[in-house]
Amino acid sequence: QVQLAESGGGSVRAGGSLKLSCAGFPSTGSDYCMGWFRHIPEKGVDGVATIDTDGTISYSDSVKGRFTISQGNTKTTVYLHMNSLEPEDTAVYYCAAGGLRLDPSTYYYWGQGTQVTVSS
Repeated sequence: QVQLAESGGGSVRAGGSLKLSCAGFPSTGSDYCMGWFRHIPEKGVDGVATIDTDGTISYSDSVKGRFTISQGNTKTTVYLHMNSLEPEDTAVYYCAAGGLRLDPSTYYYWGQGTQVTVSS
């Protein structure tokens, strides 16, 4: 059983930074694709950043160059460093495991989500 838990969300002004953490990935972290997704009510759930089982990292075009995904040393924690935040980044952010790159429909373990609000 994989139970994921996000932390680190909050409110920030445009241009600011936040770091999200997600704990609970299995210790055999390399067996799972790990990722961050976000839900914007009018737009649905979109992939933000993922790390494949082979270490390949993928970013959505909207966050490329501003967000960075990384793993802890034991690979049981995944981080999302978010810089140069924009109001359009406002969303509930979820971490997930087990899927295929940025396609949320392929992931089967999800955290409870953490709210990120960016004000202009």
